[in-house]
Amino acid sequence: MSANQAADQKFNRRAMQAEMLSAEDERELALAWRDQRDEAALHRLITAYMRLAISMASKFRRYGAPMNDLVQEASLGLMKAADKFDPDRGVRFSTYAMWWVRASVQEHVMRNWSMVRTGSTSSQKSLFFNLRRVQARLEREAASRGEALDKHQMQQTIATEIGVSLADVEMMSGRLASGDYSLDAKQGGEEEGRSWVEALADDEPIAEVTVAARSDTATLRGWLLDAMSALSARERLIVRERKLADQPRTLDSLGKELGLSKERIRQLEAAAFGKMRAALEARSGEVAALLD
Repeated sequence: MSANQAADQKFNRRAMQAEMLSAEDERELALAWRDQRDEAALHRLITAYMRLAISMASKFRRYGAPMNDLVQEASLGLMKAADKFDPDRGVRFSTYAMWWVRASVQEHVMRNWSMVRTGSTSSQKSLFFNLRRVQARLEREAASRGEALDKHQMQQTIATEIGVSLADVEMMSGRLASGDYSLDAKQGGEEEGRSWVEALADDEPIAEVTVAARSDTATLRGWLLDAMSALSARERLIVRERKLADQPRTLDSLGKELGLSKERIRQLEAAAFGKMRAALEARSGEVAALLD
């Protein structure tokens, strides 16, 4: 037995031996955590119901996730429940926590079952955890009647049984029937063929396009600098701080620095843009060619 397995067993035994809280003790601990953020009370509450988390986690072992990971996720759900639990509603903590624990474990299972996101809506989650069970039951019932349901009939019956759309059943059936495949696998199963990853489109831009874009950008930057050279030092400062800085300055801050009103800064900014526009319009043909 590995050290991790021994530690897990020790943790589980300790959880199963934890105290059983009365309704009054449970309420006092929950109030202490809610109103005073008493960590000792939270620890006692969580420890008392860790057996609930372990029991819930064990029900999902058939999905292939390691048991210690499932218990960890169940524990996180238990802590979320403790943080949101309102003892004044008159509901036992175990009843309230059950939903949070189950939701946390289910999310972990679905997140790790496949590299492809299996489902996120409530109907998809319901299908993921119930489709095979319902299908097996329907097959048994049909066999007992001497009948055989075809694929379409089976999926339609499952959709009605679980209360989801036929399209969702078809999608989930396909996802559960297939697995994840390596992109390094050879196409057609041939040992010497090219791998699937070689067939993927390259998202990088074509070299010629990249070079042309860099050239155009450099040209436009040069024209912008030429247009700004026609401005006064004060106008260049305003344009640079208002439009070219990583964190643009406000009219008020520039006004205080230059000893001018916000309205005067706005007027100078508008005038500077007018001069720059006139300089660029003088190159209208060249600008239009680049921006076309």
